Amino acid sequence: MRKLCPNLDREDGLETVLEVPIPEEIFSPTNKSPKISWQGMKSWMKSSNTEHSTVFGSKSAEIQLLLGVIGAPLIPITIPNNDLQLINRNIKDEPIEASMAKYIVRQYIAAVGGDTALNSIDSMYAMGKVKMAASEFCTGEAKLNSPKRKMKNLKSLENGEMGGFVLWQKRPELWCLELVVSGCKISAGSDGKVAWRQTPWHHSHASRGPPRPLRRLLQGLDPRSTANLFSNSVCIGEKPINDEDCFILKLEAEPSTLRARSSSNVEIIRHTVWGYFSQRTGLLVQLEDSHLLRIKTSGNDSIFWETTMESYIQDYITIDGVNIAHSGRTSVSLVRFGESSEAHSRTRMEEVWDIEEVDFNIKGLSMDCFLPPGDLKTEEEGGCGTVTNNTKAKLPFRILSSSKVRASKIAAIDVYDDDSESSSGSSTDQEL
Repeated sequence: MRKLCPNLDREDGLETVLEVPIPEEIFSPTNKSPKISWQGMKSWMKSSNTEHSTVFGSKSAEIQLLLGVIGAPLIPITIPNNDLQLINRNIKDEPIEASMAKYIVRQYIAAVGGDTALNSIDSMYAMGKVKMAASEFCTGEAKLNSPKRKMKNLKSLENGEMGGFVLWQKRPELWCLELVVSGCKISAGSDGKVAWRQTPWHHSHASRGPPRPLRRLLQGLDPRSTANLFSNSVCIGEKPINDEDCFILKLEAEPSTLRARSSSNVEIIRHTVWGYFSQRTGLLVQLEDSHLLRIKTSGNDSIFWETTMESYIQDYITIDGVNIAHSGRTSVSLVRFGESSEAHSRTRMEEVWDIEEVDFNIKGLSMDCFLPPGDLKTEEEGGCGTVTNNTKAKLPFRILSSSKVRASKIAAIDVYDDDSESSSGSSTDQEL
């Protein structure tokens, strides 16, 4: 990862520290000239403005989709900032499924370093690189083998969009992320009172409901929050994941939480989280979550969106006595149904990530580092949390007419929530 940008105007000038490091792959290995190499990087930073045609209308539209869905999704459950001793309470009087889950969580705590090591962490920093791609888009009737179904295989992950990210955290509800992919930057964070997001194509906006943790942190970067999250789960069985026998722990978002995140025209029906813990090592091997929402359109019609994310977590390395995952892969499926069968669609996306640096107990990491942007739009100030069917609203990306999912059929949603939702056709980041 490149952290410094040379002065291209003066050879004796000071180098500039990059806010978000850039992957080495951006620079051609055969390029001997640093100046030419960095000029290529400047072209890469401008690439998001280049209108290359894709199934989503343009390359920039595809990047918006990827960042909106995979960039900074949130977990649906607020995690208490407690020491891990609370997990070790007496479990004899609890149902067998809950007792088994707490026992599995205890094994996980031991596997990642133990109570003492995890409770000694006050803050953390991580820096890494990502590669994203929209791999498939299909429309038509529900049956996959239907001759009426239209399918487009998009680019493979090897040819995906590259980028880097920096992540800071002080508590589960106190975090900040900066992510740059193909020159397009997204910032997101939480100050303990509100979770927010800032993108180049939309003003800063707040999520509905209480602040929630970043999903990316629970992909092996924050073991204590992972343990606290699954401390109230239930064990529902076993399943092999990549030839590794795993216990399955399940969590459901409370109805009150779903209502707080819903609006008058957008109803979040369910949001479920599963954790797959290795029976051999005790470590978290896979994190999965799925949620379903209903969008009310004109009349009594509704559109349903189901989003499913599966993250395979690997390459655990011990840092200061704590086991941290250093790589993984996330697969996303966005399914749209309701209305007529011809309007049904499914989009698949993928991401791989690698962690380059991790550090704990960062000196000088104050509350100022987590303050929301000055132009943050709340529901009261900017109408965030409303749904409109205004077909003249500017969409962040459009689907070509051949897909039969036209802009006029897509509700423009100002609900920023999990952004594992910003799928085909919202005027802002939407909750799909």
